[in-house]
Amino acid sequence: MRRLSLFLIVITVSCLSAFAQMFEPIKWKFSTKTIDQSTVELVFSATIDRGWHLYGMKLPDDGPTPTQFVFEGKRGATFEGSVVAKSKLIEEYDKFFEEKLSYYNSSAVFSQKIKFDPERGYKVDGYIKFQSCNDEACINGEAPFKFELKGKKPLAEEQADSTPSPATAQIDSAAITGATQQTDTDIFAPALDKLDKYNKEAGSTSATEGRSLLWIFLMGMLGGLIALITPCVWPVIPMTVSFFLKRSGENKAKARQDAVLYGLGIIIIYVMLGLLITLIFGPNALNSLSTNAIFNVFLFALLVVFAISFFGAFEITLPASWSSKMDAKASSTTGFISIFFMSFVLVIVSFSCTGPIIGFLLVNVTSGGLWAPLLGMLGFSIALAIPFGFFALFPTLLKALPKSGGWLNTVKVVLAFIELAFALKFLSVADLAYGWGILDREVFIVLWIVIFAMLGFYLLGKLRFPHDDEEETVSIPKFFMAVISFAFAIYMIPGLWGAPLKAVSAFSPPMHTQDFSLYKNHLEAHYTDYELGMAAAKVQKKPVVVDFSGFGCVNCRKMEAAVWTDDKVFDKLTNDFILISLMVDDKTPLPEPIEVEENGATRKLRTLGDKYSYIQRHRFGANAQPFYVILDENGDPMTGSYAFSESVEDFLKFLDAGMSNYKAKK
Repeated sequence: MRRLSLFLIVITVSCLSAFAQMFEPIKWKFSTKTIDQSTVELVFSATIDRGWHLYGMKLPDDGPTPTQFVFEGKRGATFEGSVVAKSKLIEEYDKFFEEKLSYYNSSAVFSQKIKFDPERGYKVDGYIKFQSCNDEACINGEAPFKFELKGKKPLAEEQADSTPSPATAQIDSAAITGATQQTDTDIFAPALDKLDKYNKEAGSTSATEGRSLLWIFLMGMLGGLIALITPCVWPVIPMTVSFFLKRSGENKAKARQDAVLYGLGIIIIYVMLGLLITLIFGPNALNSLSTNAIFNVFLFALLVVFAISFFGAFEITLPASWSSKMDAKASSTTGFISIFFMSFVLVIVSFSCTGPIIGFLLVNVTSGGLWAPLLGMLGFSIALAIPFGFFALFPTLLKALPKSGGWLNTVKVVLAFIELAFALKFLSVADLAYGWGILDREVFIVLWIVIFAMLGFYLLGKLRFPHDDEEETVSIPKFFMAVISFAFAIYMIPGLWGAPLKAVSAFSPPMHTQDFSLYKNHLEAHYTDYELGMAAAKVQKKPVVVDFSGFGCVNCRKMEAAVWTDDKVFDKLTNDFILISLMVDDKTPLPEPIEVEENGATRKLRTLGDKYSYIQRHRFGANAQPFYVILDENGDPMTGSYAFSESVEDFLKFLDAGMSNYKAKK
């Protein structure tokens, strides 16, 4: 179990670190080496930070990501052989992947030999995909490269290559190459000034950040309250408070002060964790993280493992040496430092119960920018710390606390059922992003019905798990919880025939994945392609509502279920506007990569999601979903933007304002 614990910790850190774009342990440089008049070597040189290593080009299929060279464009050049590594390759057994792996330390040099016509020159571009690791984390990277030599004569057209690689497309201010139907609108032209003008004149419903931050804080507190009644935390409360009271002898004031400082230490540790995540990931990366398909698959697997652990199959704990070292440190110091280390011991020993709650919290605080992780962890830590300070001030109330027992295991099993249900949400995000089609809406709802029905049977004592106590009767709280669980399962049954199920719309797959529906008031976008939608607007002479959404966007599903199903909204979006829904996490590859300049750097848009996310950021200055704008057929904004708000009245005002300005312009 210790090996499993270490593996889960390392993989968690590795997946999170993959998105830490601020830190790049591998630096690449590109140069050429002349062999003769018509032959050169393209040289790729990597400088590797101390303590890190770069994986080789040939690794087992079930191992880490190998270093890969992808050549996208090649003009005037003929490859001789393939990429060759010129540095010494180290081969060692990796204890975490449990197989022999090859990697480079300190530096690595690769080369690709090409032939070319000296009169015409050559042009080669592409990117390197690689993974670098140290003893604690792994980071996936991508480094674009470009080699060019101009000759006296123009280059020939793109040459065919045995390795299929799409040519690089450049953004044209009039249209995008490869669009099925083009318009004369520059889809990348910034429109933020016009949006700001409307927002200032009429006010914008997109200003929901304050409410979002409050919601994040309250979510954090709810998570902390749930963590309190887990077997890892609840028994520690009376033991810790009693320890402080005995430690200070007759000095009750000192005992209370120490217990309050202990709670303060818990708050400081968790807030520091939130601050660390904020600094590493930045204001936008958590949003990208929440809609990343690969990470969602990992999170699904992690929650399933935690659920199985909570059911009693095994115990996941951090290494005992960690808590022992912290405990020893607390004993060897005095004052607040000693109490701080005791708080750290609680954080470590309670990991198996608090880890899933914290992870779920952080993945869902995708709105709120820099403050989101900070406030989420502040709310969590305050709820977790309050009992220690409270019972230190009123120690006689400790006797009224329910004693540890079988009810704590019941809490753990209930959390396991809930984790299992939420794990499906993350699998659904990946399924939608990649179009696997394994978790349609009916399948998702069936699984939730089964999970919550089984939870009801468990609460009634009809199901038992390894650590459950035998009970002849059902307690009153369990009975009412079972009633709620069964009622919720029955409530979801009509969803199998297309009922909107507004209570679970934020978690279930969108309605368009439903194979059979008796529900008629379901709205689907007219177009999911930006250029086609704008072209249709020109033909039909209608304004456009652009819906920036995402497969993993919880609030998008809420809007679709709570607002779009209203009769007036449904009628307007169906008949008066062209509705275009753009999924920013769609992994469908573009016919050709699109090269753009952003924040002083050149990057390539390789998927539909990349393209639509860039349009939202670059044109409209926003990065969170849902996000709505109303445009005319030329792409000009007709009113201010609209973000998440489940008010039907506000959304109707937004539509009416856009239509009024559109008609006035005409």
